[in-house]
Amino acid sequence: MRNNFHKHSEKESKVKDELIIYGRHAVLSALKNPKRKIKKLVISADNRTEIESLNLNITPTVIDKKDFSKFLPQDAVHQGFALYCNRLENAAIEDLIALSENKAQCHVLILDQVTDPQNIGAIIRSCAAFETLGLIMQDKNSPLESGAMDKAAAGTIEFVKIARVTNLSRAIEKLKDAGFWVMGMDGYAETTIDKINKSGKTAIVMGSEGKGMRRLVEENCDSAVKLPISANVESLNVATAAAIALYELSKK
Repeated sequence: MRNNFHKHSEKESKVKDELIIYGRHAVLSALKNPKRKIKKLVISADNRTEIESLNLNITPTVIDKKDFSKFLPQDAVHQGFALYCNRLENAAIEDLIALSENKAQCHVLILDQVTDPQNIGAIIRSCAAFETLGLIMQDKNSPLESGAMDKAAAGTIEFVKIARVTNLSRAIEKLKDAGFWVMGMDGYAETTIDKINKSGKTAIVMGSEGKGMRRLVEENCDSAVKLPISANVESLNVATAAAIALYELSKK
């Protein structure tokens, strides 16, 4: 039975637009999202009572915890939860603009070639924590939703709007036309983000660690800002930097 389950799981995980979410918060949050198309829920025996208490219209497959390693990454912190489901549909840049229409103060985050799924997951969690309208990424240079990303997001990917666009520069222009002031994060900028005027609509652009923003994206920004960190530290991890920037933007 275990060998059959292993083979079946590997086959299913390769289906287009399907992924395996793992981890308690990520799985429970996905189960509550009506936009998720659930195919199979796999749990360990010690999680049976919690799942039954949710009164879900799904019968979980119960396996030993050690068997999760047969279909999940070896280092996956799954806590005895795994869920086969569809990837979430992406929002459009117009959806984020529509959300901003009746807001006097709001912000969005743009990632330029940030490619690590766990960093993106942590950034999504910060977007949720600081009421960011949405996250914008270039479709070509960013990873698809994955189990690692959802685990790092701790369930918040279910309600943070994520727009994948073909051209970031064009997306920035659309935001400008909608009244957004676009700022690029640059360690050499003169102004620190804690000193800017936070009223109105703001978009913050963060580039990849090391390379930063691409030239055309940077040139499309209205201004540049940096984090108020010690001169002894060159830079921070992109997920940590995003959390600080979004916290500053969320201040009234």
